[in-house]
Amino acid sequence: MATAAVDRRTIKKRQDTYRYRDGKVAYLFLLPVVVLLGIFVVWPAIYAGFLSFQDWSFYKDPEFVGWKNFTDVLSDRLFWASVGRGFVFVAMTVPPMLVLAFLFASLVVSVSRRFASILKVSIYIPTIISSVITSIIFVLIYDYSGGLLNWFLGQFGIDPIAWIGDPAWALLAIAIPAIWLGMGLTSLIMVAAMVDIPQEFYEAAAMEGANWWQKTAYITLPQMKNIILFLLVTGFVAAIQQFELPLVMTNGGPLDSTMLPNLFIFNHFRNDINVGYSIAAALVMFVVLGTVSAIVFKFVNSERLVD
Repeated sequence: MATAAVDRRTIKKRQDTYRYRDGKVAYLFLLPVVVLLGIFVVWPAIYAGFLSFQDWSFYKDPEFVGWKNFTDVLSDRLFWASVGRGFVFVAMTVPPMLVLAFLFASLVVSVSRRFASILKVSIYIPTIISSVITSIIFVLIYDYSGGLLNWFLGQFGIDPIAWIGDPAWALLAIAIPAIWLGMGLTSLIMVAAMVDIPQEFYEAAAMEGANWWQKTAYITLPQMKNIILFLLVTGFVAAIQQFELPLVMTNGGPLDSTMLPNLFIFNHFRNDINVGYSIAAALVMFVVLGTVSAIVFKFVNSERLVD
């Protein structure tokens, strides 16, 4: 008995030693990431919070003004108009992108492996194209007099449309390339989620005579609810923060119809000598994004699936 007790203590001591050693190695590997995170994320966030309470520019020392920058932002109708326009842009891009990506993913998992590989490569190509290059391409497509789109519509007797020069069409004209850019990664994530669904579910449903719509409604979508929630939140954040497309294609015009929140903040940053206002606006946007994301997580069922 005494020998067994000694052996147990020896084993426990060795386990504690190994656990301590493994913990040290883990912390050692995490140290570079933590240092970089502190330098490039934590400290800039803290300093930005400090500057948001200052009347500060590149030409003078900071002067504490309290909550003035935040009250200026909260009372700025142009800022809230850009936020509202951002939500409209989200509605124009995220739901169509999710639907199209889901249909494309369904096509990929239903064809042969070789053809599926070709489809996945083709849909991912827009993801690796620069947003600036995409903006230039679509500006050429939307050109009033020589653009491909107006030429195509002209074949059906439709008069040319100033796609990025008319406030009624400009935001939609930017939404199309945004959907095109986001389709690739969204589709591949959905393909991975669909492949992970056990085939036994579909085989059992087929034996009961279920068609594609019934399999999609009762098997595919419920099994993918966490993936769809993830794509919904990340798509919302990416869409409302869209910056390159409105900057290059329209510079926020015409008549501020494409002035999205990030572009509004950027224009203030480069034109307003009080940088504190821009930082305060960015922090307000951070609160808006966090609040909406929390609401989405609260009202959309995201409980973990049980195998």
